[in-house]
Amino acid sequence: MTTQPFEIVGAERPSRWLVTCDHATNRVPNCIGGGSLGISPGDMERHIAYDIGAAGVTRRLAERLNAPAILSDFSRLVIDPNRGEDDPTLVMKLYDQTIIPVNRDVNADETERRLNAFHRPYHDALEGLAIRRPETVICAVHSFTPRLFGRGDRPWQVGILYSHLDPKLSLAILERLRAEPDLNVGENEPYGGHLDGDSIDRHALKKGRPNVLIEIRHDLIRTGDGQIAWADRLAPILEAALADTNL
Repeated sequence: MTTQPFEIVGAERPSRWLVTCDHATNRVPNCIGGGSLGISPGDMERHIAYDIGAAGVTRRLAERLNAPAILSDFSRLVIDPNRGEDDPTLVMKLYDQTIIPVNRDVNADETERRLNAFHRPYHDALEGLAIRRPETVICAVHSFTPRLFGRGDRPWQVGILYSHLDPKLSLAILERLRAEPDLNVGENEPYGGHLDGDSIDRHALKKGRPNVLIEIRHDLIRTGDGQIAWADRLAPILEAALADTNL
């Protein structure tokens, strides 16, 4: 078990970009159910436990941008760092038709324990990186499943999520991605782009920092080669879009 519920890569890198990965791993620490949430190993390899491939994209993208990165080191099923502390989905008890037995009886005291052990240290470290320079730009990397249980296929290879409160950088990135003839690009797909209290809201919107949230369909980034290819493709697009905006 690591001593911190997060990993920082390239803290000394000089870029104004900061790359974040809220759902980097499916690890369940021993202090949670003895290291198990009571679901099968197969379920722990699904999107319900983490964003498949997102960690590899984050590491490579940060390297290409010469930027620091922060990655969570606990499953979102332990507690979701991309949710506000008062969000009812902070500790999930049912996710995409799978019951999470160890979470079934989680109460306010247990939620507070998990906040103190995992959620708050992650966000404190993220903010510590963000304040290293006044013009920080936050790029959050996520992945999404090609299909939720009982629902249709998701056609997008990549989605750009943004809030109506600050769409400028995201719209510039969307424009450049849509110029790529082989891509089906989602705008606030497969999810809406604004969620009160989430990581972007907390560290970008409320702080006036330019931002973008990138969702990549995880069948495209399951392998190391796919992760490298997507990071290498995205890095120059992000740089060019940031220059376009003069932010």
